[in-house]
Amino acid sequence: MKMKDKDLSLKFYEEMQRLRLFELKASELFTQAMLSGNIHTYTGQEAVAVGACNAIKESDFIVSTHRGHGHCLAKGCKSDRMMAELFGKATGYCKGKGGSMHIADLELGILGANGIVGAGISIGTGSALASKIQNKAEVTLAFFGDGASNEGSFHESINMASAWNLPIVYLCENNKYGVSVCIDRICNVTDIAERAKAYDIPGVVVDGNDVYAVYKAVLEAAKHAREGNGPTLIEAKTYRYHGHYEGDPQMYKPKEEMEKWLNLDAIKKLKKDILDNNLASEKELDSIDQQVKDEIESAVEFAKESPYPDVDSVTDDVYAMDNERGVVR
Repeated sequence: MKMKDKDLSLKFYEEMQRLRLFELKASELFTQAMLSGNIHTYTGQEAVAVGACNAIKESDFIVSTHRGHGHCLAKGCKSDRMMAELFGKATGYCKGKGGSMHIADLELGILGANGIVGAGISIGTGSALASKIQNKAEVTLAFFGDGASNEGSFHESINMASAWNLPIVYLCENNKYGVSVCIDRICNVTDIAERAKAYDIPGVVVDGNDVYAVYKAVLEAAKHAREGNGPTLIEAKTYRYHGHYEGDPQMYKPKEEMEKWLNLDAIKKLKKDILDNNLASEKELDSIDQQVKDEIESAVEFAKESPYPDVDSVTDDVYAMDNERGVVR
């Protein structure tokens, strides 16, 4: 796709900056012991979430991972309520009870981030099955990492989706590492998307640091699914700049590798493309940067000033199956 659409390019740029600055601020706050629990930041992978979520409709669904802040923001979550959730405050998306790895908003079609590796793949497949049963023109986008591609849930879910032509797009964010293990050491194929052949579905590899490449691939896959043709497996090759978790020193990463990927930064790439194609001036982009920075600072203040959940609400929104009555309560 050619870099000719100013509005879309600037939208991508603003959203990617929002993801980047949100995560950098969250990392800073974590080091100051201001957040509730640990966090897994999305820094470096912004082009994947932004490109993918802009390629689907508001009525579509996404399932996320333990590294889910970027997915949620790209699908429409507000930075202030996101930040409040990280602080464990009642104004957060899950009323302060979910925290970083469990943010969800059904009204936005966000079926939840998930701390269990590969679990979202199955949840997304179930969502797609529900859409098909109800004969709704909805598509589910399932994000997962390279590590999850070696889980049984990956193979079982894709097999089911292929057999039943479910409206789902499987999007593997291959950032090269599952915690500290490089995917090259534990996978005998160069491209994870090659595994699509086993299920007779399209397999696509894209540059995960090129927001337009991701956007185009997901746009085509979503159309394919919406027309009743079943799933697509997309592999976006990218890189996480921070450790698996905040505080991880990343001693397992070669210095040369890290330098290479820092030079391939998706936001810098998009900015250069925008300027080279005369879609906006440096001043316009600086204005967007400042606007997003102010937004994130306001989000932090909102979170700080918000109340913690009331102790009496500890059992609210908690569900369990009553086996004797066969009901959820």
